[in-house]
Amino acid sequence: MSALPDAVEGAGTEAGSGSRRLADVIFRVREFGIIAVLLVFVAITSAIQPRFIDVQNIKFVFFNAVLFALLALGETMVVLTRNIDLSVSSVLGLSAYLSAHLFSQVHGVPIVVVFLAGLVIGLACGVVNGAITAVARVPSLVVTLATLYIFRALDVIIVGGGMVVASTLPNSFLAITTSSVGAVPYLAIVIAAVVLAGAFYLRSFRSGRELYAIGSNPAAATLAGIPTGKRIFSAFVISGGIAGIAGVLWAATYGTIDSTAGYGYELTVVAAVVVGGVNIFGGSGTVTGAALGALLLATINQALYVLGISSFWDLAIDGFLIVVAISLDHWISVRLTSALRKRSLQHAT
Repeated sequence: MSALPDAVEGAGTEAGSGSRRLADVIFRVREFGIIAVLLVFVAITSAIQPRFIDVQNIKFVFFNAVLFALLALGETMVVLTRNIDLSVSSVLGLSAYLSAHLFSQVHGVPIVVVFLAGLVIGLACGVVNGAITAVARVPSLVVTLATLYIFRALDVIIVGGGMVVASTLPNSFLAITTSSVGAVPYLAIVIAAVVLAGAFYLRSFRSGRELYAIGSNPAAATLAGIPTGKRIFSAFVISGGIAGIAGVLWAATYGTIDSTAGYGYELTVVAAVVVGGVNIFGGSGTVTGAALGALLLATINQALYVLGISSFWDLAIDGFLIVVAISLDHWISVRLTSALRKRSLQHAT
């Protein structure tokens, strides 16, 4: 699903449907392009280092991709509204420690309660971001940059010099991310289904489509009666809740949790979203594209490790891909607007 550029708003029904089809084709091509790049990258890397396609390495790729894709789902909903959530990594870290710490504090605590605790922590952080952005009308870049540090500082204060170690966690909890079908973890299948459900929601439900309308033209969305403040607030709450769940999964994946859990993930998540075709200026893109972007970045990160290249290059590559993706989105937007304007004029005559 993609929103139409402002230039074509108000065109006739036939022109509008043609515009939507053209926009959908362009974004589908973008997604298939990511798949093609991913396949080429895997082929080249495995040719240089054959162990890259070992089962264990493939599992590591899926483990990272699952977390990035889940975070990208929530981030996409925020970015579609012309906002951004930079606090997701700190929310993940806070949730990872507090939820996993329950196992040592409450004997026999059910795993579902741990997940609910992570969800509540994430929702609370999302409410803070959403309220300040949607109600107080403070730019989300400023808000979430501040809460990125505030939530991380809160995490550091709570954790102190301690940590949660894998030996204190039940095997059934750790097995959530280790159980697999061959090289594909069960969790990856579940998250893929969640991503598809998110894509269906954005495409088929009115509240989901309204996120595109807000990002495409906020003023027009308000005039059309769309509750922009409510939708933006909800997007931040959903993003926070998803980050809280991701924190619990991070704890199950790595076992040992301290105050640095998820540190630096925010750049990777934003990179996954924009590389996946979600316009950083809102109004267009898909959740499936963002998930594919997450898979691509997770593959690149693991390839650097296998090839013996310093992990410091991860952030450099993520930053480079953000610049390339935004530049590509701008070029596509200009071309698409020009093509749709011509099409609208042809229909008018």
